[in-house]
Amino acid sequence: MNTRESNEAQVADANLQLVITDEQAQFFLDNGYLVIRNVVRGEELRLLQEQTLKIVEKGLAGQEEDEDYLYRVRANGDKVYWRTEYIIDKSEAAKALLGHPFILSSVEKLQGPNLIPTWDSLVVKAPNNAASVPWHRDAEVPEGCQDARPIFNVDFYLDAADEQSCLWVIPGSNHWSSSQAAERCARAGFDVSDAVPVPMEAGDVILHNIMLLHGSPEGEGNDLRRTVYYEFRPGEIELEFGPHTPEYFPLKQQILLDCMNRRKQSGYANEERAFEYRPTESFALTSHAEPASYRIKHSSYWRS
Repeated sequence: MNTRESNEAQVADANLQLVITDEQAQFFLDNGYLVIRNVVRGEELRLLQEQTLKIVEKGLAGQEEDEDYLYRVRANGDKVYWRTEYIIDKSEAAKALLGHPFILSSVEKLQGPNLIPTWDSLVVKAPNNAASVPWHRDAEVPEGCQDARPIFNVDFYLDAADEQSCLWVIPGSNHWSSSQAAERCARAGFDVSDAVPVPMEAGDVILHNIMLLHGSPEGEGNDLRRTVYYEFRPGEIELEFGPHTPEYFPLKQQILLDCMNRRKQSGYANEERAFEYRPTESFALTSHAEPASYRIKHSSYWRS
């Protein structure tokens, strides 16, 4: 079995299980990514596509004054819409998506009960005009952290992505040193000689470690590709190392509880077994307050 076949062999399916298996969890820890099929379906997928399309259209029209809308420059010099931050604040379906029980159960399995949702973004490859995403890590594990639990993103694909527009990853690069990663990222062009593509269908999910080297080539003739990214961090790591101050945690926990409740009321999650969020010790919640805002600005809670 070649590398691509062996990587594809370890794929979870939300139609067939309630949480990732021990074997799938180990594959993720070893390789830095895991594909989960059939996570978002039916009415939920339709609503996410409908609501994010309005955001995409706004981004394509140009939002120079809105700091939540981000742009990249293509190799030909064209400026293209790329990303919208704080997507939970901008979409009702994105709120309910945060409460997805398969995803939260899998995050808990990998991080423990004190999981904290941090970043939430919509990343876009514009039709026929997609900027490349060079090889990179999303972030580094905080210096001095000895906790082996992973910090990672959950990538919800709202559109299919073939090899022309999909994510490419370098399996196992989440274990590389910073110097190894920097040397690999410095290679000229979008070199895929040691990488594998991760084609996706609408509704599929990738878990990817923040230390995993990944990227995607510049699109030519590509269809629209939208991906919702939710990052999760173990509360204990966040408490000790940041980057957010402790005041950030209960704000995001209340948003998580609220989004879980919204999911229960959505109508399309009636058959699900809801996730039970039961953080412990200093992360335990004694009450549930309605969030004053779903846009908790990171820079307002950076540690000095």
